[in-house]
Amino acid sequence: MRRIGIKSIVLAASLAISSIGAADAAPQPAPIAPVAKPVEAAPVAASPATVQAAPAAVAAPAVSNDPMLAVDGAPAMAIDPKVGQPVDGLITIQPQVTPNGKQALWFHNWLLVPTITIITIFVLLLLVWVVIRYRRANNPVASKTSHNTILEVLWTGVPVLILLGLALPSIGLLQAQYKPAPKTAVTLKAIGNQWYWSYQYPDNGGFEITANMLKEAGETGKGERARTAIDGPRLLATDNRVVLPVGVPIRLITTSNDVIHSWEIPAFWIKLDAVPGRLNETSFTIDKPGVYFGVCSELCGARHGYMPITVEAVTPAVYAQWVKAKGGTMPGAAAAPATAEPATATPAVDVTANVTGPVADGAATGPVRNTSATANAAGAGTVGQ
Repeated sequence: MRRIGIKSIVLAASLAISSIGAADAAPQPAPIAPVAKPVEAAPVAASPATVQAAPAAVAAPAVSNDPMLAVDGAPAMAIDPKVGQPVDGLITIQPQVTPNGKQALWFHNWLLVPTITIITIFVLLLLVWVVIRYRRANNPVASKTSHNTILEVLWTGVPVLILLGLALPSIGLLQAQYKPAPKTAVTLKAIGNQWYWSYQYPDNGGFEITANMLKEAGETGKGERARTAIDGPRLLATDNRVVLPVGVPIRLITTSNDVIHSWEIPAFWIKLDAVPGRLNETSFTIDKPGVYFGVCSELCGARHGYMPITVEAVTPAVYAQWVKAKGGTMPGAAAAPATAEPATATPAVDVTANVTGPVADGAATGPVRNTSATANAAGAGTVGQ
């Protein structure tokens, strides 16, 4: 009986020990189930961050379908291959569409080119005449003339008169380029970045757009689209176009967030440096609707050649519609919406949807949106690409 009792005690103890070991081992797989449940429940919980992110992803295609944002964030417009871009075989300046540009084109074609042509031909004929007339065979005894008052006066006075004749229209053109813009001008602020441009419209609610170069087929990344013929020439087309009104003075302000850039549109006769910490200003007026291309013309880094500029000039009525489609306001109607709809204007600015480039002064004057029509995932610029 004692042996049976001892065996029973030993058996009971072994069973108790094994049950304790099983109890310790059982909780190990148990945490797997609790971890899996929160992962499945997280999307259903819909945190505030996800609630904001979802409308941003859905809103972008809706805005890009607006008729005013049909092509590269701008109204649909056919591109003239002979205006606003380099033309193969063209030996003169691009056709100009601003008063300053037309004045510069006249100055180039009717003053500079004829003057340099006449001087070049005259010097060439003079050299040929001297070589023939004063060669050794025809002039065995060299002349000992050391001074000729008439010749010295002529070769000093005539160049001075030529330079004065060129300086007067040149100074007038230079003065016209830096003439202050009137109060009715539309302000465009161009901000240079490595290596893309961002633009602000302070007079139209302060909205902002970002323009990156469109890549060629086979070079695009995820979420990007390749350039097509409707976008413009290779290396000049952008995923967002700058839209400006025709016949209205434009105040161009340039600055930079990193290094010196230069905003240039040859068809506007505009080339203005964008310097960090400084605001440069000029003005111009576009006379003809169309699509005009330019580039950064200041060596600014490894991808200097890949930050083009695309400007689409439209009528003032179409410009007002485009501003409205971008969420901006026209100066005459800016006061009423600002006081009548404060509640609706604030939620329209979604932090998750703001994919614009850096703002030079650190603050925007109104709603900041980048409503690209190209699904360009780069957003704030193809930095480092």
